[in-house]
Formats: sequence, structure tokens, C-alpha cells
Amino acid sequence: MALLDNVGNTPLIELSRLSPKADVSIWAKCEFLNPTGSIKDRIVNYIIAQAEQKLHFNSDTTLIESTSGNTGASVAMIAAIKGYKSILVIPDRVSQEKQAVLRALGAELHIMPSHALIDSSEHYVNVAKAIHQSLPNSFYIDQYHNLQNPQAHYCTTGPEIWKQTQGQIDVFICVAGSGGTISGVGRYLKEKNPAIQVIALDPIGSVYYSYFKKGVLPQAQEMAESMVEGAGEDHLARSMDFSVIDDIIQFKDRDAFLMARALAKQVGILAGGTSGANIWGALKIGAEKKGPLRIVTILPDHGIKYLSKFYNDQWMQTKGF
Repeated sequence: MALLDNVGNTPLIELSRLSPKADVSIWAKCEFLNPTGSIKDRIVNYIIAQAEQKLHFNSDTTLIESTSGNTGASVAMIAAIKGYKSILVIPDRVSQEKQAVLRALGAELHIMPSHALIDSSEHYVNVAKAIHQSLPNSFYIDQYHNLQNPQAHYCTTGPEIWKQTQGQIDVFICVAGSGGTISGVGRYLKEKNPAIQVIALDPIGSVYYSYFKKGVLPQAQEMAESMVEGAGEDHLARSMDFSVIDDIIQFKDRDAFLMARALAKQVGILAGGTSGANIWGALKIGAEKKGPLRIVTILPDHGIKYLSKFYNDQWMQTKGF
């Protein structure tokens, strides 16, 4: 079996110890069990496979992506497997563990200031685009605006969840970053059963909540960068399909980090900050809504990537958490 044959088909487990009420069950899909330890293996594998059918890739082809780390690891892994080159542009908030993984997989890194605004030439997305435009025989994954991102989840993650739950699901809740997971899974589940509630989670300071609730983007002074890597955005990603979203709930960095740590200590699952946010949101919905309820969420990546951050007591104390 080839390494890429192990992308997807991850287990769905019940977190019975965390259930807020007797008639509420919380189920989590363990995406940290993908080859690079994150859900992003799904979209990168899918996008590159589609591109290879239409474009001529060879040993001189360079894969380029703007990423907070996980998508980059998937790009670097597939580039290594297939003999391509990889260039990744990341904001400087990305953990040292993630950066080390990207280098170990052979990627060329460009690290940009996290505070750079979306219209700045230093914004990591704009730098990736510029490199792609200047480099012949390059392919830009473009997870934020490539509609094959949600399509990958529509074709894989959504059907897996439907099959694993035997269609018995009331709520799907998930953090929105690029928007691919919530949009693709949400669209699939809604087609199967329109009564399923699809709820997105957005960190305070991101654009999605304001746009969904008010139809406008937040003012610059209202925006803030979340410390939860892979959550929220400072721009509207075309991969985000608001038409399948029933509601968006805001969360704080503190909520995500403390819940991730609780997940490790109470359940034995070492997962990332977005996993903490997802479980926090699932518990909130479970406590507020009338049961019986089956709530499904995602554990997008592995916590070993954040040992120097929110799993480090000193770091938590420094940040006021």
C-alpha cells in the first residue's frame, strides 16, 4: 500500500466522558491520523491529483502554497513522494515544530510577518501568488480560493461521516479557516438531510462572523489575529460557502487552548488548537440545545505540533491563559 492510500478513512469516535448531558453524544473524526498528522492531506492530495490530469507535471515542477503549516506539510510530503519541488509561504506565528517539519520534508520556506494586512505585498498569500507568477512550471495550490478544496471534503470527509454515523447526525460543527471542511462536509450532509444543522466556529477578530451576521467585513480596528493556527481569516476565502452554514459562533483563543489541554488530560487525545475549539463548540451546542442530539466534529491535527505553545505551561502563563 502506498503512503497516499492512507489519506482519509479516519475513525469517528465518541467522546462520552465529555458529554454535557445524558441525551447528547459528541463524536469526533480523528483527522490527525492522516499521514502528515492533519486533515489537509485530503485537500492537497485531491487538488494535485486533479491538476495532474490536466497539466504536465515533471521533476522541474514546483508546488507553491500559502499556509499556516498543515497544508504546507501535505504539499511538501506529496512533492517528496512524486519528485516535485515545494515552496511554502507562512506567517511567522506558525509554530517552530511545524516549521521544522516543513524543512525536514525538503520545502523551501518564506516566512512573512503575521501582522501584514491582506493588501500588503508582505502578506503571505500575496507573496505566494507573486512567486507562482514569477516561476515557470509552478502550480499554486491556493487553498483559500480553490473550489476543489471544499470539493475534496464533499467527495471524501462528508460521505465518510454519513456512513460512520449511519445517517444519524443532528449537528455538524467545525472551525472555519479556509472554509473547505465546513463547506464541503456541510454541503454533502445537507443534501442527505436538510435538517442537519451546520455550525461554523470563528475566532474573535476574524472576518467570517461579521460577514455572516451583518453582511459586512469588520473594520480594521475590529480585526485581530487569532493564536489558534488554522482558524479564521483576515479575508473572505472563496472556499467558504456561507449558503450551507446555519450559524457561526465566536470563540476565544483561551477557549480553544484550555479545551485542547483538557482533551489530552481527560480523554488521552493530543490534538491541536482547532480541535480544542471544535470540542468547545460541540459542548456549548450540546449544553444549549434540547436533546437528544448527536453532534459530530473534527479533530483536524495532532497536538505534537504545538508542544512549544499551548501545551507549554510557561507559554500559557506568558499569554495570560
